[in-house]
Amino acid sequence: MIGFLIKKNFFDLWDNLFRVALLNLGFIASLAIPVFIPTLLESVPLLGLAVLFIGILWCFVYLSASALCIKSVSDYAGFGFVDFFNNLKIGWPLGLIAGGIVFIGYLLVSVVMRFYLNMNSLFGLLLAAVIFWTLVVAILSFQFFFAVRTRLDTKITKIIRKCFVFFFDNPGFAIFTFLNNIVMAVISIFLAFLFPGPAGILLFLDEGMRLRLLKYDYLEANPDANRKKIPWDALLIDERERTGTRSLKSFIFPWKD
Repeated sequence: MIGFLIKKNFFDLWDNLFRVALLNLGFIASLAIPVFIPTLLESVPLLGLAVLFIGILWCFVYLSASALCIKSVSDYAGFGFVDFFNNLKIGWPLGLIAGGIVFIGYLLVSVVMRFYLNMNSLFGLLLAAVIFWTLVVAILSFQFFFAVRTRLDTKITKIIRKCFVFFFDNPGFAIFTFLNNIVMAVISIFLAFLFPGPAGILLFLDEGMRLRLLKYDYLEANPDANRKKIPWDALLIDERERTGTRSLKSFIFPWKD
């Protein structure tokens, strides 16, 4: 399943290179708000913190709309400008909530953890460690936040619960996905974050969720099946047919096929 996921993700990224780059370009412009503007307001720290908060919220609203657009790519379709603005109207509430959650995480790391570590005591170190490992689990779980929203539910309480359920039921897959996202982020640095960028990472997360859900459909239809022995080869037959295979020539010169 992992090998096919990487293959499908690469094919879909290549086929939608222009769309992915445009989404990433919009995110780069949005990121300027929380990254650069607060540095200009260092003399007014409260105003800088407010701008940082607003900027983070907007970035996640943008990601929420992007995730809804990316879902169509994962489903072997496409999207346009009109689709993005429609998805912006649909996804902004969850984007605000996601941004708020990330901002709270930022405060926990930059303020609360620092406070406990500065206590220079075993008790403070213990509390900092608890916060650290809680954040690790939260990060591994909430990386699927938008994928869960697009694939499973739209209510925030159910999204949060299903993120944690998905992580604890698929810890190895969640860790692999997180490491893959880091690799994609590093690659993006050398390509000015235009490719694969945030949109590419969102696509990988959505496709990973989409394919992983096939396991639950199988288990629902076969309640006595061994959860540790999922017949992925059988479950992915249709997906492999729709994705197909390509040569290097077809990637570089698709019009010659």
